[in-house]
Amino acid sequence: MTLVSNHLPTSELQALDGAHHMHPFTTNDELKDRGARVITSGKGVYLRDSEGNEILDAMAGLWCVNLGYGRDELVKVAARQMQELPYYNTFFNTTHTPAIALASELAKLAPEGLNHVFFAGSGSEANDTNLRMVRVYWAEKGHPEKSHIISRKNAYHGSSVGSGSLGGMTYMHAQGGMPIPGIHHIGQPDWYAEGGDHTPEEFGLLRAQELETKILELGAEKVAAFIAEPVQGAGGVIVPPSTYWPEIQRICDKYNILIIADEVICGFGRTGNWFGSTTMGIKPHIMTIAKGLSSGYVPIGGSIVCDEIAEVINAVEFNHGYTYSGHPVCAAVALENLRIMQDDNLLDHVNTVAAPAFHAVLDQLVEHPLVGGLNVKGMMASLPLTPHKETRAKFAMDAGTAGFMCRERCFANNLVMRHVGDRMIISPPLVITPEEIEVFHARAKKALDETYTALKDGDMLKAES
Repeated sequence: MTLVSNHLPTSELQALDGAHHMHPFTTNDELKDRGARVITSGKGVYLRDSEGNEILDAMAGLWCVNLGYGRDELVKVAARQMQELPYYNTFFNTTHTPAIALASELAKLAPEGLNHVFFAGSGSEANDTNLRMVRVYWAEKGHPEKSHIISRKNAYHGSSVGSGSLGGMTYMHAQGGMPIPGIHHIGQPDWYAEGGDHTPEEFGLLRAQELETKILELGAEKVAAFIAEPVQGAGGVIVPPSTYWPEIQRICDKYNILIIADEVICGFGRTGNWFGSTTMGIKPHIMTIAKGLSSGYVPIGGSIVCDEIAEVINAVEFNHGYTYSGHPVCAAVALENLRIMQDDNLLDHVNTVAAPAFHAVLDQLVEHPLVGGLNVKGMMASLPLTPHKETRAKFAMDAGTAGFMCRERCFANNLVMRHVGDRMIISPPLVITPEEIEVFHARAKKALDETYTALKDGDMLKAES
């Protein structure tokens, strides 16, 4: 066995990585040639790489490290639980204290009426659970034909075959035979990119009404549920117009359609409330959770289920679950993560300290000639890039080229800011301070300046005709 240390030269680590490690959502041959950046440690909002660079992580890992890196409390709880009970399942009429305590705590934090939790290992697994659960629910209610699920184009709900089908990303559907039957997609509420001459309010209603059109096309008696994130995350931080969710709620109530709110990104303080459903005024029947549930320290996800659905599902043997459903170490760490959030008044920090400072800096970045607008809710935001602010124009080149260039300049300036197409995405740890937000501002502006110069020098600041 080869022992690997972070103190090996970076080139050797990159060579080992390229030889054996298959990265997700990556052309691995290209990565092997250029070499992956090797992250060795993290503290607070900063990462450190194998070359000693200190990088401000404005993505909180993958939207998840809400408490920041290096929280000893979480490490100690994990170690203690591994000593007491490192693993047991909950399949065979057994349970354990961490799963019991975490389910109880989540029921306290969730909106009224959502009092039951089915654990999974990730958001993808949890949405697979939801897919099966709503179909079983309606079948047990005597409506097995009520099995179709409606989602949105450009939505992300995971990368398994089931959850990837629920999502609406065409590049994912192009591989592996997705979407599976019974999944349908309507337009996303992206006013900036797709609203044309409509006001945001007009556009929000139009996009919401696509749901009613699709329900009537399929037949309300065949539609089980509508799934959506309160605010689309991986789709580009798309904050729907104010008219959108009230109309969605009205339509689902009218036709007796279940609402699945995917809270994997929006949950646990990201939008300023415990859940994005509260922020956006949604009354879901199921909420998907993961990421911020443990601040990314351990893999855990789940479905928080309303009383009505749980009553039906609990009356039958639900032939579904995962080896690591309610894993005791993961549950213990998640429980401690929730305790810290409450004891440290993290939501208050978000709403009164972090978010105001974050929004003030974003308002300054919007003035940059390359930035066309701002989508923001709480501590998640996107900056769409454009060659022409006034018309919200797209670039006259392959979509995502400018975004990729900006992402590379961010990384070169020791800043993690992701791109989705030609949008720059920001989702920092919730513990970020105003001083650290100023560091983010300086590095983001420098990256934008360098991107703008490169585009201008390359005669690439042209609008799509």
